[in-house]
Amino acid sequence: MKRILAPQFNRGFTLIELMIVVMVAAILAAIAFPSYQAYTRKANTAFAQQEILKLADQLERHKTRNFNYKNFVPSTVTLNRGGYTLTITDDTTTGNALNSTATNGQTWVIKATTADARQMKLLAKSSGLRCQSTTATAVDNACSSAVCTVCETNSEAW
Repeated sequence: MKRILAPQFNRGFTLIELMIVVMVAAILAAIAFPSYQAYTRKANTAFAQQEILKLADQLERHKTRNFNYKNFVPSTVTLNRGGYTLTITDDTTTGNALNSTATNGQTWVIKATTADARQMKLLAKSSGLRCQSTTATAVDNACSSAVCTVCETNSEAW
């Protein structure tokens, strides 16, 4: 009996093939990870905007019952997403808390700030003005005029 010798193939991957696969995976990760971070920042900003609108609704309900915004209870709210801290004050140059005796009780400002430099900082006012910026000083409600009617420099409406 004659034995037929069939060619034997190695059943494995070469080092070059494995390195190519790892390189392709690394390139895909380098593209996908920053996109994912931008997506989560946008989602956190949208969550903070939603919470600001909820607080604005609560403020308006408080005003319909009491004819002003005085003694509205939550002056600072910390959100669990994005590290946002919401601060509610009156729309004066001193920025008194609404439960302060010095407040006028006729206007409000909600500022959302975070320590993340790439996360949007937000501002909403009882006049309807809503601004956002990555720079905290662009949404600090410190306009050159007594009352801010447009978003400050380096900020945009939301």
